[in-house]
Amino acid sequence: MKVAIDVSPLSSGHKVRGVGFYLAHLKDALEKYVPQNDYIYFKNGKVPSSDVVHYPYFDPFFLTLPFFKKQKTVVTVHDLTPFVLPELFPVGIKGKIKWYFQKRALRKADAILTDSEASKNDIARIIGYPTDKIQVAYLAAGEEFIQITTNRQQITTVKKKYHLPDIFALYVGDVTANKNLPRLVKGALRANVTLVMVGKSLVDENVPNNPWTKDLMAVQELAKNNSQRVRLGFVPDEDLVAIYNGATVFVMPSLYEGFGLPILEAMACGCPVITSSKGSLREVAGDAAYTVNQDSIESIAEGLQKVIGDRQLQKKLSEKGLAQAKKFSWEKTAKETTSVYQKVVSGK
Repeated sequence: MKVAIDVSPLSSGHKVRGVGFYLAHLKDALEKYVPQNDYIYFKNGKVPSSDVVHYPYFDPFFLTLPFFKKQKTVVTVHDLTPFVLPELFPVGIKGKIKWYFQKRALRKADAILTDSEASKNDIARIIGYPTDKIQVAYLAAGEEFIQITTNRQQITTVKKKYHLPDIFALYVGDVTANKNLPRLVKGALRANVTLVMVGKSLVDENVPNNPWTKDLMAVQELAKNNSQRVRLGFVPDEDLVAIYNGATVFVMPSLYEGFGLPILEAMACGCPVITSSKGSLREVAGDAAYTVNQDSIESIAEGLQKVIGDRQLQKKLSEKGLAQAKKFSWEKTAKETTSVYQKVVSGK
């Protein structure tokens, strides 16, 4: 089977994590675990002849899909968060126009891949796309995210490099409105816990002033000149693994997630996890995380105090998290993705 995959995100602003992470790991996994296919990589809309074309990225507000398709297509839609929480993501006239064309183009896809059952339900409801043509293929942490059990000096070295304290809560990710960062920062302050935040946008000095960046600007202001709120910006994976291992707890109390990959990264490193139960998070975390009410600063603060103050609970969450992370793998993702290609090509 000849599969054409659009790799445009690897040379755009999505290269670092998120979509870039997904595409790079999917590409490697397909070549490693399903090598019998012939994979052709293209970008900038120059689609080669193939049995099926895979667009691994969908943005509702950018024209990323061809309106007229000549070949069978599969599209990955990671989430539709702006339409699940429309009050937090005002679209505007231009956005509505682009969404109209993107939605129509998406409806013409032969199949849709997505990251969770929560996203599958959203896609069916919001797009009006048949559920039997939407396939869930869970993501997984990268193989580099492991519990460090022998060379513990690596953790000490990285802590010194970034001036991290012995006890701290960790957040890794973007600062979009669904991430609920202002409440997390205030919850950490109330709990008197040092919060270390990793994410490129956290240290961006050129943030446009619009409704979509309101939370980012608020977090930057809250973290300014405060030693209990450490913003690290982008961190290379080799250091991030050590930071996950060195953190007392990882916390992600999102209002909604289409998947929540950092939760699996933290679990794979043996770091206890605090999260909410919104969107896909219950699917991803299972019973291996401590759950808080994402709408309550007090609940987030209490969760931080509870986990950080209880070594036995930390150990229990760490062990459960390690087992939970092992349920997800890029081999599974590659094989489930390939099964979708095969169904589309065979017309079944």
